[in-house]
Amino acid sequence: MARAKNTKLLANIDCPGGGQVWVDGHILYIGHMRQPSGTTIVDVADPKNPKVLSRVEMPVGWHSHKVRVSDGIMVVNHERQGMEGDAEFGGGLGIFDVSNPANPRLISKWRTHGKGVHRYDFDGRYAYISPTAEGYVGNIAMILDLKNPEKPEEVGRWWIPGQWKAGGEEYPWDSWTPPRCHHPLRMGDRLYVSYWHHGFYILDIADMSKPQLISAVNTSPTFPHPTHTCLPIPEPLKGRRIMVVADEDVAKLWPAAPAFTWIYDITNEHCPIPISTFQVEGLDRDGSPQPPMMGCHQPSERFKGSVIPFAWFAQGLRILDIADPFNPKEVAFYEPDAPKGFELSSSNDVTIDSRGLCYLIDRQRGVDIIETSVL
Repeated sequence: MARAKNTKLLANIDCPGGGQVWVDGHILYIGHMRQPSGTTIVDVADPKNPKVLSRVEMPVGWHSHKVRVSDGIMVVNHERQGMEGDAEFGGGLGIFDVSNPANPRLISKWRTHGKGVHRYDFDGRYAYISPTAEGYVGNIAMILDLKNPEKPEEVGRWWIPGQWKAGGEEYPWDSWTPPRCHHPLRMGDRLYVSYWHHGFYILDIADMSKPQLISAVNTSPTFPHPTHTCLPIPEPLKGRRIMVVADEDVAKLWPAAPAFTWIYDITNEHCPIPISTFQVEGLDRDGSPQPPMMGCHQPSERFKGSVIPFAWFAQGLRILDIADPFNPKEVAFYEPDAPKGFELSSSNDVTIDSRGLCYLIDRQRGVDIIETSVL
């Protein structure tokens, strides 16, 4: 049976294969990572009775499992999935006019080399993306200007030295995993970039054409989980500048206990310091290895104050209050039942709207709309 604390399930949207959810006003955008891949657009003005408005399809062999919307513009990723399908479709970004969400209109497609774009941030003008690029090993960080969405323009890129194979850089990771930018998040003139098993990087982008490295941390040599998200907190907490860093409970370098989330003090951004961690109570019993997709995945990139919802794979929705960043507290949770035919749930992403409702997407069961008393 589903378990809950300070939460209540209002509705479920049956749309399996989900990857990411985003809300703009009372319109919910759902990106799908598995067939039927594409983007589903839903009216959630009445959260107890969601209504599907439209759907953007994707060809076999490609998915658009990430979605962001701002000022009537929807950006979805185009990323290779397996080796089926038409290679001519190509990786990149699909850019849509969703001023009428019941009738999304393709404005343009920005193309990149290779597999395509994974995850990204979008503020209505600039997209901060993680594409594969010609001549580079793995995904890099890139900034696109969408002032004219018909003709997106690259304004800057950054990579770990050694990725630019075509530029003759020496490749130093023959005995390590290849580098891979997961996704950048912007706050002010800083870009906080997760880089999978190469940790995270804080970049100065005051000049977007020339991102400059400020600092870097990689915990993977000790903890085998990849770095998924670096989420800076806008307001000081206990007089400190804080960043939440979520490791993802997949692609472990060796068998290990479930992944967790870190809290970093970045008051001195040249020397980020981990000051606490959080794991769901009882999940890591004794440090012994557990299967993947039991632990942490993704914090909501939208949150209120110091209260942050997380998608915690098999543990559903976890809501943390980090008002005391040295001692994060779980203040609410919702653990859904495993979908029919599956042993565990697989909560993949979460976001919130202006009403404080949470939208929790599961890879098998679709999207749960959850009311909570803590947001």
